[in-house]
Amino acid sequence: MLATAAASFSLLQSLIVPVLARIQVELDTDQATVTWVLTAYLLSASICTPLLGRIGDVVGKVRMLVITMSALVVGSLMAAFAPSIGWLIAARVVQGAGGGVLPLSFGIIRDEFGRRMPTALSVIASLTAAGFGIGVVVAGPIVDGLGYRWLFLLPMFATAAAAVAALLFVPESPVRTAARLPVLPALLLSGWLVSLLLALSKGNAWGWASGRVLGLLAAAVVLLVVWVRTESRAPVPMIDMRMMRRRGVWTTNLVSGFVGFGMFASFGFLPQFLQTPEEAGYGFGATISESGWLLLPSAVASFLVGFVTARLVRTLGARVVVVTGALAAAATYFSMALLHDETWQLYAATNVQGLGSGLIFSSLAGVVIASVPPEQTGVANGMNANIRTIGGAVGSAVMAGIVTAHVLPSGIPEERGYTLGFAVIGVVMLLAALAAAFIPDVRHLGGAADPQDGRKIVPSRRKVPATRT
Repeated sequence: MLATAAASFSLLQSLIVPVLARIQVELDTDQATVTWVLTAYLLSASICTPLLGRIGDVVGKVRMLVITMSALVVGSLMAAFAPSIGWLIAARVVQGAGGGVLPLSFGIIRDEFGRRMPTALSVIASLTAAGFGIGVVVAGPIVDGLGYRWLFLLPMFATAAAAVAALLFVPESPVRTAARLPVLPALLLSGWLVSLLLALSKGNAWGWASGRVLGLLAAAVVLLVVWVRTESRAPVPMIDMRMMRRRGVWTTNLVSGFVGFGMFASFGFLPQFLQTPEEAGYGFGATISESGWLLLPSAVASFLVGFVTARLVRTLGARVVVVTGALAAAATYFSMALLHDETWQLYAATNVQGLGSGLIFSSLAGVVIASVPPEQTGVANGMNANIRTIGGAVGSAVMAGIVTAHVLPSGIPEERGYTLGFAVIGVVMLLAALAAAFIPDVRHLGGAADPQDGRKIVPSRRKVPATRT
């Protein structure tokens, strides 16, 4: 049931990616606006993920899990029959509340699974990553056979069944936290994120030096500062800033934010690049299915590399593995910027990108587990997933601003927009590699964690001489 909920949320992230161009035509909108179908979902999930997780701690995790899955069902129904782009974006905001399934699932696992907790957390994390890749691939056949509205109806049926099963068969967790709900932090978080993303996505249309854009950027900075101060002083914060000070936590969160930026920015626009008609001077005129198949190697490579990552971490250390993955991803995006005239070049690039992402995601969960006390594992992993989502929301908005900065008379973006966009993602992944260089050199998972840098405390093998009596 937890696996179904996590997979549905992940699928709804990615199913829409290859069909943004189709939705743009059918709902008669422009590329910058249709990108908000993805951005609004990520933005809503960024806010709802920690908030609903905290509410679950207070009123009951299973109860909130059912409510969260119900929001996914309602949002999917709204999206399936959306008559306009505005309605569809609003529906995606409702769907974004499904982000709460991650911290709630982590919390239920923490309370109920005991020694099996690390394995169960890894399974949920893997399903989330695999669901994203699967969604990109199956979107084409679904649209070709049934129409794009079934991209929302199929996950809706699965989520509804999982919600009923949770209500009937999953006992409520007895662990509760008596605390005030973090309403003010949630409002501040939504305020600075909306201000930032709106400025980034509308900068080209309004003018980067316009009063509206500068005002939004200034508001984002002010609200961000106030949000951090509020969270730092809250007895029970929505996002624990004290936990963020741990070396193993802030480094992995920083890497997750950068990787989320790159993943959603690239996957959100690579299908549109492929679907661009050849008459534009670039692109391949690919169908939705064909553009999805191009991303399949990345998903497969990311999944398969997870089977060997643990051995690599034991041999080389998490730091080396994550830095290597980030550098591989950076090389991928730079190659996309420079070499995209043939499909084999993009196939090769997405394969390497999948390997790099797989090395990163398979390693970060272990570093987080080794960096916090057992009772904070669920919170820390949920926070890491949320920061990746925030990075994805920012990445999709930035990429939209770059790609749509210059448009051909036909309304299609110029090639240099994609070239610059992929190069920017490459730079962001270099920043991820730099952040990964500070990750604790974790080589074994489990056990006690050092409160400062997350290194596992290994008991000394030196024998203690016996004392005479």
